[in-house]
Amino acid sequence: MQEPFTTLKHPIAICADDFGIEPGVDEAVVELVRHNRLSATSCLTMAPCFAEHACELKPLAIDVGLHVNFTESLGQQGIFLPLPKLIASCYFHQLPAAHVRKQIELQLDHFEHGLGRAPDFVDGHLHVHQLPVIRNQLIQVLSARYPDCMPWLRNTQPGSLSNGLPWMQRVKAQLIGALGARALSKMAHQIGARVNRDFFGAYDFSHPHPPYAAMLDAWLQHASFGSLIMAHPAKYVSGQDLFGSDRIEEYRVLASEVFTALLDQYNLEIRRLSDLRLA
Repeated sequence: MQEPFTTLKHPIAICADDFGIEPGVDEAVVELVRHNRLSATSCLTMAPCFAEHACELKPLAIDVGLHVNFTESLGQQGIFLPLPKLIASCYFHQLPAAHVRKQIELQLDHFEHGLGRAPDFVDGHLHVHQLPVIRNQLIQVLSARYPDCMPWLRNTQPGSLSNGLPWMQRVKAQLIGALGARALSKMAHQIGARVNRDFFGAYDFSHPHPPYAAMLDAWLQHASFGSLIMAHPAKYVSGQDLFGSDRIEEYRVLASEVFTALLDQYNLEIRRLSDLRLA
């Protein structure tokens, strides 16, 4: 009897950013992982809830990474600047490299203390990990600290973007990639670190945008082997989160059958990037 024809699914990663920032975010991440809706989460290790909730990540079969932070003080001392000012300071090389390195090391120290191991990957809050000065120091720190277990790095170069997405949203995705994706990927390859194939999930919380389910559809239809989709889910938020409704909607869609139906429609499966043979 002839075996039925089966089509291999394309493995992609879904990463929830900002673990540690608020209880509602942390609860959303853990619940979505348990329902096989995420394959990674990146941690704000200096954030209020990280030390308390990091232990909940230990038994989960996902990639856990460091969310390098230079924009949100979260009650800590250090280099924390509004993103436009940080970008300018990096491109004009006005940040003291030694202080940048120290801040990266401290955030890694907190990661290792909370998880008891090295990170599976490193990315950046508002993608700051790819900026000049920060990326140079990050590469040096990772090379010295993890020569035998090099984390993979987030590549922000966008994949093909559907014309169904608003023009400004497509421009934003391209601008994020232009701020350092190519340079960081080249440096990553030089130290033997892998990067995701391409990147989806960027949109502007502060401006009107299509429903999250529609944007997710537009991203997934262009995703393929090794693509990474960024998410920011939360079950609930504090009054301090200005864009909490977007976080809650992301959680609702990712937890729904709409999401699994889209994965089936585009022949995709959620996998850990650390398990894939990435370039």
